[in-house]
Amino acid sequence: MRKRLVFLLIAMMAIASACSQETLEKAESPAQKADAAVRLDGMVFVEGGAFKNAKSSYYGKTVTLSNFYISQYEVTQQEWVEVMGSNPSQFKGSALPVEMVSWYDAVAYCNKRSIREGLTPYYNINKSKRDPNNKSEYDSLKWTVTINAGANGYRLPTAAEWEYAAGGGRKSKGYTYSGSNNADEVAWYWRNAGDKRLLGDWNWPAIEQNHNQTQTIGGKKPNELGLYDMSGNVREWVWDWYEDEAAGIASGVYRALKGGGWMGDVTSIELTYRGKFEANGFGPDQGFRVSRGE
Repeated sequence: MRKRLVFLLIAMMAIASACSQETLEKAESPAQKADAAVRLDGMVFVEGGAFKNAKSSYYGKTVTLSNFYISQYEVTQQEWVEVMGSNPSQFKGSALPVEMVSWYDAVAYCNKRSIREGLTPYYNINKSKRDPNNKSEYDSLKWTVTINAGANGYRLPTAAEWEYAAGGGRKSKGYTYSGSNNADEVAWYWRNAGDKRLLGDWNWPAIEQNHNQTQTIGGKKPNELGLYDMSGNVREWVWDWYEDEAAGIASGVYRALKGGGWMGDVTSIELTYRGKFEANGFGPDQGFRVSRGE
């Protein structure tokens, strides 16, 4: 009799727990559940909308974004090697962001990672056809890269998506940097990315002597969405032409970079900073993070 009573109590508790869980799941929308945690593949859900952060260069403009996902961290050297097979980085370390990668390298990584994970590649890459929209004198590659509309694979964020996410999205608290008004809380840049904190004006010899370099991902505070290093570790490639300040411009000399790097000054780690480089250019302060559609 006692055993039956125990089994009955256990069964009742299991049913009550299942009912509570079912009620909780019904109460939460898909967006709420996705927004509550980072996905297993390291992507963070970003609920779309208009720009709330008044420090953003898109604030007050007729720019409204759809929902998307963006990686919580910059692409690491370990992630790069797993997909591409070799490590081009100057500063070696599996948990350091990959650098010394061009814009072309970044879009190629996105496609290869998509295929590796059974997703449809987001880009159509034609290496033999020179892109007529690329006006650079120094880009010897000029691959033609177009979008495979509707594909669910990895891609570079647009400049607007990057800045929206860096600024906290719908959860924005209006910070100047991604997650704070204090640069040192959220960013690695020329003053703090070496042996000791540097003072005075930006000085390259001092940066070299201080052994400044990239730092392990996630070492600073995250922003409102739980994203790390968007204001400084490496500068990050985005999809846009640098010249694409207005909608509809689809050509240029340079591709854009967002976020500051370990050698950059404090002004280059602000949300509004927009760097530029030829698509085939690369350096030890240039990396990227990936995005996906909802």
